[in-house]
Amino acid sequence: MAMAAVLRREGRRLTQPINALHSSLNSQDQAPHGARSISTQIVRNRMKSVKNIQKITKAMKMVAASKLRAVQSRTENSRGLWQPFTALLGDNPSVDVKKSVVVTISSDKGLCGGINSTSVKISRALQKLNSGPDKETKYVILGEKAKAQLVRDSKKDIELSLTELQKNPLNYTQVSVLADDILKNVEYDALRIVFNKFQSVVQFLPTVSTVLSPEVIEREAESGGQLGELDSYEIEGGETKSEILQNLSEFQFSCVMYNAVLENACSEQGARMSAMDSSSRNAGEMLDRLTLTYNRTRQASITTELIEIISGASALEG
Repeated sequence: MAMAAVLRREGRRLTQPINALHSSLNSQDQAPHGARSISTQIVRNRMKSVKNIQKITKAMKMVAASKLRAVQSRTENSRGLWQPFTALLGDNPSVDVKKSVVVTISSDKGLCGGINSTSVKISRALQKLNSGPDKETKYVILGEKAKAQLVRDSKKDIELSLTELQKNPLNYTQVSVLADDILKNVEYDALRIVFNKFQSVVQFLPTVSTVLSPEVIEREAESGGQLGELDSYEIEGGETKSEILQNLSEFQFSCVMYNAVLENACSEQGARMSAMDSSSRNAGEMLDRLTLTYNRTRQASITTELIEIISGASALEG
């Protein structure tokens, strides 16, 4: 009887560690916030978020490619509008005038690389270059991104600001009405349009086009300035030279504006395609690293559990 009691006591002592081991393993498997499962859970959630981001960037790249194809043909056709005016009236960015207006064209949305920052930097450089004791330089801003940057340090110099130009597909009629509003509300001797000229999907060229007022054009013609082929034409009809220059200057500004808005829209979509492609590739690389980390963490957890089980079994056998 005494031997049986001793055996029962020893059996209870042996079964207690085994039951404790099973209960600890079951609690670790069931508790999602346990010490072992917390690391794998965090990595799993991070992998899920990176996958979602990658889906979004790929979709944005496809949307940008579709919009680029839609606007690229119109951009190429618009280049034939302003080129004859440049040959006729010239494009003299170094002309010395008292009142300059910098027309900065940017996008309303971000995630398109540095095209907006480039336009703002050039606009600020033009503002400093054309400033002086007897000179005045104002801003006309097209696009939310340029407005957000220039309003910080040049709020008093902003004459006019327009946004949401690309909410609907642009045509020449809309841009000509916009150009007419600018000419009516702004006094100028020279309009300097800053935009990004489209070269390819991965390349754009910051460009400045200058449109002079009729008075400055006539003054430059009388002083022998560079005005293209204007002096080689004869004026016929009842209109005076000043009236013809007025009409040509307004028409030139609307044509340059139309081309500049389309060129900048093309550059925006191309830059967004490139940025989203880079983001998708970076997300893929991050996902590979997270997958490797998750597998290593999971394997380490399994190895630790096996070591504990084997150690417990060895203790029982010993």
